[in-house]
Amino acid sequence: MRFLLSLLLAMPLLAQAPMVPGKPGIPVLHVYGPGGPAPAMKEAARAFSEKRQVAVEVTAGPTPVWKEQALKDADLIFSGSEYMMTDFVQRDLPGILKAEAVQTLYLRPSAILVRPGNPKNIHGVRDLTKPGIRVLVVQGAGQLGLWEDVVGRTGDVALVRAFRKQIVLHSANSAEARKSWVADPTLDAWLIWNIWQKASPELADAVPTEPLMTVYRSCGAAVTTRTPEPALAAAFLAFLESADCRPIFAKWGWITAPVPQG
Repeated sequence: MRFLLSLLLAMPLLAQAPMVPGKPGIPVLHVYGPGGPAPAMKEAARAFSEKRQVAVEVTAGPTPVWKEQALKDADLIFSGSEYMMTDFVQRDLPGILKAEAVQTLYLRPSAILVRPGNPKNIHGVRDLTKPGIRVLVVQGAGQLGLWEDVVGRTGDVALVRAFRKQIVLHSANSAEARKSWVADPTLDAWLIWNIWQKASPELADAVPTEPLMTVYRSCGAAVTTRTPEPALAAAFLAFLESADCRPIFAKWGWITAPVPQG
């Protein structure tokens, strides 16, 4: 009876500080966000875990896949663009994020993914308007309006019209786009972020978008209001910005230094 009473009294404390199964006393951070930054975020989580002797579990993918669980146990949320993070704060994850807690981390540039060996000799955005080129774009998930921003930076409405005619598929998110790229070899080019080629170099070569047309969007992160480990979550966020972590993000295609101007 005394043991049962002691267990019941301890349960709230156990719930406040999740521990690693089989490793009592080691806290675990639950981190959620989109698939694009995931390779860098997961490697960073492993480095932090080893350094601090804690566990960091990163769950990544389209928001609907992890949203409900994140509302229950997220310690930190990361995003794939500024507008995505604002959507998390205002709409998708109500009550667990504060706008003032958001920290922008790193940028990555737009790029054109082409088939290995670049068989269609695509060397920039304008080449995507050549007859017969079949283009894949992503309509949301950090890329809302991306193709229009890229092409529209020229101020040439005729180029925007020509580019739109070449789009044969608008995917809802990058994960769905990747599936289509693998399943349909008739797709010649995929306008997305450079980091997706870094994550799957066997699937595509990367062609930079012209400097005038290159668009940059960010990865950001924020500690949640519901974390039972605010100090540890804040330490992980600080690690993501640190000199120790910058090479990890650079390895996966993120820009960790200012872009030269001019």
